[in-house]
Amino acid sequence: MLGTIVNTGAILAGSFAGIAAGKRLPSRIKEILMQGMGLCIIYLGMSMALEGENALLTVGAVLLGAVTGELMQIERLLEKLAEKLKNMMGSASPTFVEGFVTASVIYLVGAMMILGCIDDGVKNDPTLLFIKSILDGVGSLALASSLGIGVAFSALSVFVVQGALTLTASHMVFLTEPAVLASLTSVGGILVMGIGVTILDVKRIRTANLLPAIVYAVIGGMLWG
Repeated sequence: MLGTIVNTGAILAGSFAGIAAGKRLPSRIKEILMQGMGLCIIYLGMSMALEGENALLTVGAVLLGAVTGELMQIERLLEKLAEKLKNMMGSASPTFVEGFVTASVIYLVGAMMILGCIDDGVKNDPTLLFIKSILDGVGSLALASSLGIGVAFSALSVFVVQGALTLTASHMVFLTEPAVLASLTSVGGILVMGIGVTILDVKRIRTANLLPAIVYAVIGGMLWG
């Protein structure tokens, strides 16, 4: 759990630094910072997506995941959770829900998170999660400067989900199989690009409803690997 604890701390530190900076930064600086963040996220997503070896599997997993997530209304469930947290702390921030959902999806989607949890849980090597912590900390600063305190609460999502995955990693070694990892990385990259598009205000994509695509990617990688 060391990697997850450090990751959670980095998100909190970056978020509070971003909130403090947000009060002093001109709106044009925050805007260009978010635009730069959005472009970098799209670049990262494209790099991940292009690592896939089976385009049909990637497309199928994303489409099936979209339908499944929409039927489950995953994003709405996350929004309700965020609203409860907002009410508990008496936040008047209009961007609380957006910050919580956006940051949670960014930090919990991707092969680095899964591989980092496997290394930390199976090999007791948190190196990958330490690297992820640096990226998430910087990302939190950028996001929180515009989206506020909701970004900080995404640390709770990371601690719960990433921590649980680390604790069960000894039973998930199959995720390191080349075919599974390639499929997982490609599908995760497409989801990450969706976040970038949303941040750039091109189109709001309900990215959380695409999360079941990760499950289909793993299943597909195991079947066709």
